[in-house]
Amino acid sequence: MNRLKTIVLIAILATITQSCGIYSFSGVSIGSDVETYQVNFFQNEAAIVEPGIDRTFTLQLQDLIQDQTSLSLTNSNGHLVYEGEIVEYYIAPQSSTSDNTAAQNRLTIAINVRFYNNKVPDGSEDFEKRFSFFSDVPASSQFIGSTLDTALEEIYERITQDIFNASLAKW
Repeated sequence: MNRLKTIVLIAILATITQSCGIYSFSGVSIGSDVETYQVNFFQNEAAIVEPGIDRTFTLQLQDLIQDQTSLSLTNSNGHLVYEGEIVEYYIAPQSSTSDNTAAQNRLTIAINVRFYNNKVPDGSEDFEKRFSFFSDVPASSQFIGSTLDTALEEIYERITQDIFNASLAKW
């Protein structure tokens, strides 16, 4: 009897997960006709230019979509298209000490993103939106070397996930 219950339960779970072809456990809602995505190069147009951040961001967005969906990356004619530019990159003091010196510095990056779902002819899922995030470090540290790498990783992880959620999870 227990074996029969186990078999029935497995059959029900298999049916449920197979029937939800456009939904995944990560919350992604992609039409069954969407098979490819394209991430165009995000040019750095910020007033301060940090070499390589544009390439790193573009690759991290590509990797996140690749890791969390079954879509295939393409260089042209993608069903889903991401493009935009890095519009802000700046470091500012965040808090001060009792002797009026900076206690923390904050690196902020903002990215303007245009998203197009070419499988929806009326453009109702398309958007242009600005995403930003920051990283704080003690004033005794500078945003160079491993400190900068760690800050960029934290910022890009948050921004790419926000872009992913806005375009595919509809959060």
